[in-house]
Amino acid sequence: MLMIRLARVGARKQPHYRVVVIEKDRARNGRSVEVVGTYNPRTNPASVDLKTDRISYWTGKGAQLSDRVGKLLAKYTPASAAAPEVEATPAA
Repeated sequence: MLMIRLARVGARKQPHYRVVVIEKDRARNGRSVEVVGTYNPRTNPASVDLKTDRISYWTGKGAQLSDRVGKLLAKYTPASAAAPEVEATPAA
C-alpha cells in the first residue's frame, strides 16, 4: 500500500521535509516512489510547495494521505483548486 507522507531532511534542529509517495512499510527516509512537494516549517509563514496534480494522481491510484499531509493539503491549497465552485444561475 502506498502512502503520501513527510520525509525529514536537513540538519539537526533545522527540519525541512519532503512530501513523498512511499510504500507504507518503508522507513521514514527510505527510498520513495516520487517526491510530490516540500514543507519548511521554519520560515514565517511556513513555506509549502505541493504538486496537487501528482497528489491527486496518486490518491486516484489508491495512495493514502498521512494525517499531517492531509492537513497541509487542506490548509495550503487554494479553494478553487480543491473544489471547483458551481456558479448559481438566477431563477427566472
